[in-house]
Amino acid sequence: MNIPLTPVRFLRYAEQQFPGKTAVVCGDRRFTYARFGERASRLAGALREAGVKAGDRVAFLSLNCHRLLEAYYGVLEAGAVLLPLNFRLAPRELAYILNDAGVKVLFLEKEFAEVVDSFRQSVSTVQTFFMLDAAPQGAWLSPRNYEDILAAATPYRADVMDFDENSLAELFYTSGTSADPKGVMLTHRNVYLHALSVIVTFMTKPDSVNLHTIPLFHANGWGTAHSVTFVGGKHVMLQRFTCAEVFQLIQRERVDSLSLVPIMATALVNSPDRQKYDLSSLEWISIGGAASSPTLVRETEEKLGCACFAGYGLTETAPVLSTAKLKPGEQFDGGELYAARAMTGYAIPGVELRVVDFEDNDVARDGKTMGEIVARSDGVMQGYWQQPAATAEAMRGGWFHTGDMATISEDGRILIADRKKDIIVSGGENISSLEVEKALLAHPAVYEAAIIPVLDEKWGEVPKGLVVAKPGSNPTEAELLEFCRSRIAHFKCPRSIEFLESLPKTATGKILKKGLRKKYWSEQEHNAHEFTARK
Repeated sequence: MNIPLTPVRFLRYAEQQFPGKTAVVCGDRRFTYARFGERASRLAGALREAGVKAGDRVAFLSLNCHRLLEAYYGVLEAGAVLLPLNFRLAPRELAYILNDAGVKVLFLEKEFAEVVDSFRQSVSTVQTFFMLDAAPQGAWLSPRNYEDILAAATPYRADVMDFDENSLAELFYTSGTSADPKGVMLTHRNVYLHALSVIVTFMTKPDSVNLHTIPLFHANGWGTAHSVTFVGGKHVMLQRFTCAEVFQLIQRERVDSLSLVPIMATALVNSPDRQKYDLSSLEWISIGGAASSPTLVRETEEKLGCACFAGYGLTETAPVLSTAKLKPGEQFDGGELYAARAMTGYAIPGVELRVVDFEDNDVARDGKTMGEIVARSDGVMQGYWQQPAATAEAMRGGWFHTGDMATISEDGRILIADRKKDIIVSGGENISSLEVEKALLAHPAVYEAAIIPVLDEKWGEVPKGLVVAKPGSNPTEAELLEFCRSRIAHFKCPRSIEFLESLPKTATGKILKKGLRKKYWSEQEHNAHEFTARK
């Protein structure tokens, strides 16, 4: 017997087996699995009554909230495709995505109404705008909000056997660092099997309590929207990241697991409020979204009192590909332990990873030879929305090409060296900006660091360090340069360091190196042009 693989089955199972168990905590509201399931089915019914048909795209512009979590099931139950929007994007970018995806219905929170109003006339496909969390204000909004349509709807539950597991379930848009963002197509099968891999990897169980620190517009909040639901665990929603709110929720709800990007972990371990709270329920923290450092892993373990390890994935892979959890029976001493847990890691169940050269041949598994990570798994996307050429290029040879440069060891552990575009070529030598950043971050006075290439007359380009110091610290350029030289080869070390108040970041905490590079390269190119003109 083959039952279609669809994440709709996750909530069905939890609703049947754990009806009275707390499923979602959102602010001062709490929902059992019975209530969660009913609201999702009412959303499905409301969408069908609003004219949404199979395959139509339904978008949500929302902070982490129980309503968005309900959409992960209700939208799919209705046969439609869910598109969670990055609320930190500019109006032009949001309009582009809505038009590109051909979105039919948009749900939005009150705080984004002004933004949507500013661009809605340039969006040609959206037929209905529903307010999520307030009474509608404006003739362009439906007179009924989210709660109104749920209250009036007849609950709808599709026949599970009618689902096509290879049909589109979710559409996520990449950040568009070099061009317009691309829509990543994840099927029902992708999402279902990825969730099983995550459950096995992190041993998610019915008494799990997961704090949603990662925005749910970011590839299912790293899979937890599905994995926690399937086993009947508790979702704790965090609307906006602040250290105080994180600590309060961990203490109040007895949170045992959460995922962080490095900047979040850095903020938590350096927060002066940390010791005011009981964090003893924490069992593990996974750091992903950007490369971590052994220093940060060690500090997180020591100051938050739980296991900490890195992980790796992309929107195109649903997203988790690897974990740096220790394998059974492995033992490391001292610094080796934190170095191992800060690596990109090894493939989780259901995933195959390789590191290949420019001709897609495997590089030596010596932990030194650099190549590109390619992946094959049940979670790898169906392709990019309406971009067959980009899909073919990314999926050539039957493997998804990540664009991340890395080494691989004999036992299959991967360590990312850099994105292809971030490798610094100085005098013919390849320098990993991540390696240099990790060296800087090991200094006790460094809060954040970014390494970018800058022009050099002799070497072509050389590393430059951009550093944010920890509060109350006042490191000097000479001090940090000497610190780096004591830890890595001199040719890899930054030639200069500049101190900044902060570093620009994406919505998920990645440092926006593109903007930094553009600023410094344009300044240098301008200066070089003026110098040539004077000569």
